[in-house]
Amino acid sequence: MSTPFYVSPQQAMADRAEYARKGIARGRSVVVLQYTDGVVFVAENPSRALHKVSEIYDRIAFAAVGKYNEFENLRIGGVRYADLRGYTYDREDVTARGLANVYAQTLGTIFSSAAEKPYEVELIVAEVGSAPEDDQIYRLPHDGSIVDEHGSVAVGGNADQISSYLDQRHRDGMTLAEALKLAVESLSRDNNGGERTLTAEQLEVATLDRTRPQQRKFKRILGRQLSRLLEETGAEEPAADAEADAGTSGTPAEDAGGKGAGGAKGSGGKGAKGKDDTEGEPPL
Repeated sequence: MSTPFYVSPQQAMADRAEYARKGIARGRSVVVLQYTDGVVFVAENPSRALHKVSEIYDRIAFAAVGKYNEFENLRIGGVRYADLRGYTYDREDVTARGLANVYAQTLGTIFSSAAEKPYEVELIVAEVGSAPEDDQIYRLPHDGSIVDEHGSVAVGGNADQISSYLDQRHRDGMTLAEALKLAVESLSRDNNGGERTLTAEQLEVATLDRTRPQQRKFKRILGRQLSRLLEETGAEEPAADAEADAGTSGTPAEDAGGKGAGGAKGSGGKGAKGKDDTEGEPPL
């Protein structure tokens, strides 16, 4: 009788971690920055159908990199958790901290299970507060650990290089145009130190804007508004233009989703935000 093949638990976990990290590194990077009025999400994503940044609840948004079908399942689970908790208790009881804990338990269980491969995903969960010091940003690697981030964070691709670039240049009190410009500059840098040119068509941009009068603070930045911000050198966007573009800033599923603006405690019928119709296998 042959001797069973033995792999130490330490080696097995190291191999699973390496497998997940390689899958995440193949995805295009996502950058999240705090600015004076909230939190901005910037992702290199030429696809108009497969979103890497999405709304979870009133003040909470989600960004991910890696295998699309895997992080889309996590996003939908997060929306269901938030809707159920907000319906059962109160909308203010839904927090980024609670959602991050749920994701951490799920990712940790999958990573430690020998019955299935680890998820090739890295997540960011952010919540905008009533003041900049109340903003919360959590990064969740593939193994289910939680990292409390401040100011800026990058995941996927050459995240270490991008994070170092952001740490040196990000500052408190940046305008949206300044934060967006810094995010695009960081995403444009390649591993060899060169720079690429990223156009508005190659970017997915969204914000959690604390100044919005609606209870839902998530807004996508698209089209003319995004092109105008990319051309600015840091000047504040005119308020009238921002309001004019706000009507077309979200996807139809997000703007027409179950959570209406100003919903009250216990309001039902809050459906999941716009699950995309197709699932892509390559890392995003």
